[in-house]
Amino acid sequence: MKKIRDEVREGRVLISDGAWGTMLQQRGFQPGECLELWNVEKKAAVLAVAGAYVEAGADMIETNSFGGNRYKLAFYGLETRVGELNAAAAAISREAAGPGRHVLGSIGPTGKLLILREVTEADLFEAFCDQALALERGGADACCIETFADIDEARCAVRAAKTRTGLEIICTFTFDKTPKGEYRTMMGVTPAQMAGAMVEAGADIIGANCGSGMARMVEVVREIRAVDRLTPILIHANAGLPVLDGDRVTYPETPETTAAYFPRLVEAGANIIGGCCGTTPAHIAALAGARRPRS
Repeated sequence: MKKIRDEVREGRVLISDGAWGTMLQQRGFQPGECLELWNVEKKAAVLAVAGAYVEAGADMIETNSFGGNRYKLAFYGLETRVGELNAAAAAISREAAGPGRHVLGSIGPTGKLLILREVTEADLFEAFCDQALALERGGADACCIETFADIDEARCAVRAAKTRTGLEIICTFTFDKTPKGEYRTMMGVTPAQMAGAMVEAGADIIGANCGSGMARMVEVVREIRAVDRLTPILIHANAGLPVLDGDRVTYPETPETTAAYFPRLVEAGANIIGGCCGTTPAHIAALAGARRPRS
């Protein structure tokens, strides 16, 4: 199978998948549970989510492993099961994807802050190595280091995956619009700063996820393209900005609205488009339908 970046170089716009937490909640996941434990205890539910995104037309699907690092798993007393749970996550997505679609091993932040000396860079490097190696062993052919805010932590993750595995490396940060109209992460990182630092660290594909709906992602892509004309860009947008409805968070963007932004994202310079919080297989099917036929 071709590398993702090679498919992009051939001029293809690729479709990624959508939210996993949203879909697993519909299958009974409750607050306080460990999502990654579902990979071994409720495999059928996880496989159903992966399969739904394949049926929707995604060219790649992620794994149910966003919180699969040792620090996040320690909250549930599962820090010794990093290898097992991540390998299981990748194996499930590979089963659903088959040989013709990419599997992106999802790697999220640890929740530990380097600036507060809660952890060292060496500790983070080893934690990300453990997770990336297990995802590769389970069948992932790329990893998606996603929802990051801190350049130093993301750099550790990218370098760990780059030096210890053969995975293709995707790295995305989460940007919010400030009152001044600037896009920054919670640690103050701009899209331009992210692009330069992550490509230097070894990322093959860069981009943004979560935080914003499609409209704001168009602006984020333009900021990245202003400093980097060549590196492929992946966008996983929320289904609009979250709305609090009583004790429940909802996302207002319909599949049709999401798909309407597809040409604008492509024009801005995005190469891979999918969804994050609140998006469903219906959103991904709409994006796949909006994609121009292959030449």
